[in-house]
Amino acid sequence: MFRRLLVVLVRTLLKPVMRILFRVRIEGTFDAMQAERLIIIANHESYLDGLLLGLFLPVKPVFVVHTLIARQPMFRAMLWLTDYLTVDPMHPMAVKQILALVKSGRPVVIFPEGRITVTGGLMKVYEGPAFVAARTGATLVPVRLDGPARSTFARLSGEARRQWFPQIRLSILPPTQLPMPEGATAKERRRRAGEAMRHIMQEMMFQSHKRRTLFEALVDAGDIHGWKTPIVEDVNQTPYTYRQVLKMALAAGRFLAREGEDGEHVGVLLPNLAITAGAIIGASAFGRIPAVLNPTAGADALRNALTAAQVGRVLTSRAFIDKANLQATLAALPEVKFLYLEDLRPSLRLKDKLWVLAASLWPARYVPSGNVESPAVVLFTSGSEGKPKGVVLSHRALVANVAQIRAIIDLNRRDRIFNALPMFHSFGLTAGTLYPLIAGVPVFLYVSPLHYRVIPEIVYDRNCTALFGTGTFLAHYGRFAHPYDFFRLRYVVAGAEKLNENVRTLWFEKFGVRIYEGYGATETAPVLAVNTPMAYRAGTVGQILPGIEHRLVPVPGIERGGQLQVRGPNVMSGYLRSDAPGVLEPPVTELGEGWYDTGDVVSIDADGFVRIEGRVKRFAKIAGEMISLEVVERMAQAANPTAQHAATSRPDAARGEALILFTTDRQLTRETLLGAAQQLHLPELAVPRIIRVVDELPMLPTGKVDYLTLKARASTEAPA
Repeated sequence: MFRRLLVVLVRTLLKPVMRILFRVRIEGTFDAMQAERLIIIANHESYLDGLLLGLFLPVKPVFVVHTLIARQPMFRAMLWLTDYLTVDPMHPMAVKQILALVKSGRPVVIFPEGRITVTGGLMKVYEGPAFVAARTGATLVPVRLDGPARSTFARLSGEARRQWFPQIRLSILPPTQLPMPEGATAKERRRRAGEAMRHIMQEMMFQSHKRRTLFEALVDAGDIHGWKTPIVEDVNQTPYTYRQVLKMALAAGRFLAREGEDGEHVGVLLPNLAITAGAIIGASAFGRIPAVLNPTAGADALRNALTAAQVGRVLTSRAFIDKANLQATLAALPEVKFLYLEDLRPSLRLKDKLWVLAASLWPARYVPSGNVESPAVVLFTSGSEGKPKGVVLSHRALVANVAQIRAIIDLNRRDRIFNALPMFHSFGLTAGTLYPLIAGVPVFLYVSPLHYRVIPEIVYDRNCTALFGTGTFLAHYGRFAHPYDFFRLRYVVAGAEKLNENVRTLWFEKFGVRIYEGYGATETAPVLAVNTPMAYRAGTVGQILPGIEHRLVPVPGIERGGQLQVRGPNVMSGYLRSDAPGVLEPPVTELGEGWYDTGDVVSIDADGFVRIEGRVKRFAKIAGEMISLEVVERMAQAANPTAQHAATSRPDAARGEALILFTTDRQLTRETLLGAAQQLHLPELAVPRIIRVVDELPMLPTGKVDYLTLKARASTEAPA
């Protein structure tokens, strides 16, 4: 009796103290916590988690605690304030104990990870809690704990910044249930239940992210990780802190805002540098929408982009123009006013410098909050199969895609990302630049992905642990790198094009590194799916990210899979086309507004892994049968993995269309391809009758094959 009174007294006194010290904020409602059978699931960030949930939840739950955690002195000191059940997840009776507890009607709190995170992200999710939820039909209420991982009560290792009293946020997500999955055996049902629980946890991590602008996300990251923390390094070999990046953004934004009007599109023609990232974020903070241009596209493509987005001013650099030999390109665009970075600092008056200094110390006072639905950036499609289009991405889309990546990948302050993908490439902008800035992961920005001998050396010298690239770029890095250059890498993510099996094998055998293939589109900011250490299946592009709805629309003539259409917070606001300058064309399909048609034919297996079957535009109708051009390329790759191959088609009077294979293999014959087709169990119709040998395939600056050029070349050749 005395103990109960003491517990009530301590809890009554402790709750306001904790609320004041940690500025505890609760988001969401408690309505679902009156369910008859209730399981509250939460991520596990620190030794404070149980105490926080026990004090601020409206129910008095029983905590299910891992036996090893319960033995920790710090944790044990807090357990006497709550009711708890210690279990060993490896013990066969553990699940039965939890089942009995849930069926008794007491609210139960479970940490599905079973241990406190040491990465800042989700750890492995155990199958036991998921099986209990499925078996009992209990109501699941996910609660996201955000902040305890930054406290001194956490277990983050490395260079993580610790605070005595960080702000803590408890986000209560809408209730859900976990039906018992289908499976031939109990073991299979448990596994699938565990996978379903992992998806719920990842969805929780994403749905609880803060909706904000890019500038606000940068400011929040500086507050969390420390303004003096180095976050970006580039070829100048000077690490820039959060404060310095913020000053770059403020100075560039003020510089661009002197002329033009709010909502104006301003071109950005710069290489991968810290100032480029600052200029993109700063421009959008001051109501100027950066249209990031491809310097290798040529005058015609640049004019097309400038027309589509109605760009009248372009921010660039004289030094960059000289090094990239862009004088002729700029001279061909006399209608554009060019602003130069070299003029930025001299143009800042004393009043401007004092303003930048004050705004860098108190950004919320000097830069008003923006609208997350307003445009943040305009990127341009690669134009591999048609005229490039401007893709308008809002703050909501970019920040959401960063949050989706963070929900499934555990990179943190101990890591260092190497990014040579240019910022005019959506993969390079979001995953390679914005993600590390917002997530607090140090990043090295390099000016070109084409320096195949230099890049492995920099990755080695800077102890990089993550590398993003296209399959083509990774193939070249793998070929030129020393076997020890990539000894620190733990994340190598390939996207933007199909990853050849020989590249995957090369990296695994030469470096012992697994490549995680992903998939996305500029229109989705860009990441839609990616393999991870927790969910990996070779030959696929991983599972769809949390927060994304998807549908497969049947395609006549194609039996396997369907055309992928998606909807989610990371989907673009719309297109800008050169034939309708400045007119925003929102995404829409037969499913309704907000849905984006990827144009890709994919199949999704029972575990949710996505396999790309090909693009709708990259199918040929041969004698009435639909043949994927990617399958043709896969066949050629099997025949000679060391050569480059690309397939296209052209009209054919007798068969509808004819397949044409462009290859760098001078010895490749149709007979060799027939043998490869038999090994892969492909029909003879998929074997091209026309083989054209080239010295090298035409490539786009993004690393993709230029199929538009190949298509034109095929159509102009005389029939075989």
